[in-house]
Amino acid sequence: MDVEILARLQFALTIMFHYIYPPFSIGLGVFLVILEGFYMKTKKREYLEAAKFWTKVFALTFAVGVATGIVMQFEFGTNWATYSRYVGDVFGSALAAEGIFAFFLESGFLALLLFGWNRIGPKLHYFSTIMVATGAHFSAIWIVVANSWMQTPAGFVIAGEGMSARAEINDFWAMFFNPSSMTRLFHVIVGCWLQGAFLVVGISAYYLLKNIHIDFAKISLKISIVICAISVMLQLYLGDKSGKVVARYQPLKLAAFESLYVTEKGAPLTLFGLPDKENETIRYQVAIPKLLSYLSFGDADAEIQGMDQFPKKDRPNSPAIFQLYRIMIGMWVIMFLLCTTALYRWWKGTLFESKIFFRMLMLSVLAPVFANQTGWVVAEMGRYPWIVYGYLRISEGLSKTVTANQVFSSIIMFTVVYAFLFVMFVYLLRKKIEHGPGEDENEFTPYHQLQEYVEEIGRDVTKS
Repeated sequence: MDVEILARLQFALTIMFHYIYPPFSIGLGVFLVILEGFYMKTKKREYLEAAKFWTKVFALTFAVGVATGIVMQFEFGTNWATYSRYVGDVFGSALAAEGIFAFFLESGFLALLLFGWNRIGPKLHYFSTIMVATGAHFSAIWIVVANSWMQTPAGFVIAGEGMSARAEINDFWAMFFNPSSMTRLFHVIVGCWLQGAFLVVGISAYYLLKNIHIDFAKISLKISIVICAISVMLQLYLGDKSGKVVARYQPLKLAAFESLYVTEKGAPLTLFGLPDKENETIRYQVAIPKLLSYLSFGDADAEIQGMDQFPKKDRPNSPAIFQLYRIMIGMWVIMFLLCTTALYRWWKGTLFESKIFFRMLMLSVLAPVFANQTGWVVAEMGRYPWIVYGYLRISEGLSKTVTANQVFSSIIMFTVVYAFLFVMFVYLLRKKIEHGPGEDENEFTPYHQLQEYVEEIGRDVTKS
């Protein structure tokens, strides 16, 4: 198999597996800040117990996310050395900032968050929770900014020529606030809020279905439902803004989203269909006339560039992008309907009365995961054939010495390792869910053991 295809496949598998976990961490971070804030205000112990339980789940997602993300740094050097040299000044700066401003902030306060419940004051612990959640968001900021620069490059100059050419930052803030960065950033972050909140929804619904930890589940479900409802409406707005940015700066990607093969004024928005790449048409098309033009430019008669404006060799895989894009939107529709139903049942006082609805909420955990995964895939596939849009092609970014056999063997190795990590994640998450909220009397930290030992000595001295 071609080394370029294998290298792209390996990076896709790596980043898609890694991207399962950071959204959980970011979303759970927001939930923990709200939950512990309620405890700080009300001093009700049920909020404290809930915060302790969800902190353990947060720690698990954070740990696996870190472990799976490190590999990508090495792949830039092994498989994409030419790309790394070309964008090192830009992409490397963003990755360094992510480490300094995000990872160190998050990991620095993580120990206080996990182990400081009975060792530091409530205010300091709450501050630690806020810092960990902030660090998780900072991580998303720098990664999305770096990726957005690859989509809509700005704030740089090309130094050198030929093989020695490289992008160098000449305006940091223009690079940071490139045309797509802020819109994509908020779109990604809200998607993370949804993924974390729906994890809470699913686990809470499981407890309600099993009729265990009822008070804990009701508190968690109510707070997470509110987060989901707000986020799902924000995502509608942010998705629309992202689409407008794509229409303006990446017309070929928009054409791939819609499998629009011919440039058209008053282009329709296709709801369903089967793109036919050979005949350049959409079979069984169900579309709303002129809606794509209106949503893209605010003008129902605006012209939308089709793929006929671009060479065939430069066109992305539009049938795959077309379907994945609709899966993403379909997941949003499912989340919207679940949130609407939950709020209605809450208003009617029947939120905790339907086992069928609990089962639906349990399955809802998958909806934002699929939405985030497919959204990321279509964003990356739609940029084809560019790795830096308009400047560096994917084929030009490959390492010159890596072979197909080397990449293929490493894919097999990573697949085995990641499968093991996923099984361990599911196993540990299941153990935490089975245990539920509350302290585990059989779990002692070295600190607890030392404390008990000192107390035992004190009792002996007192008796003497």
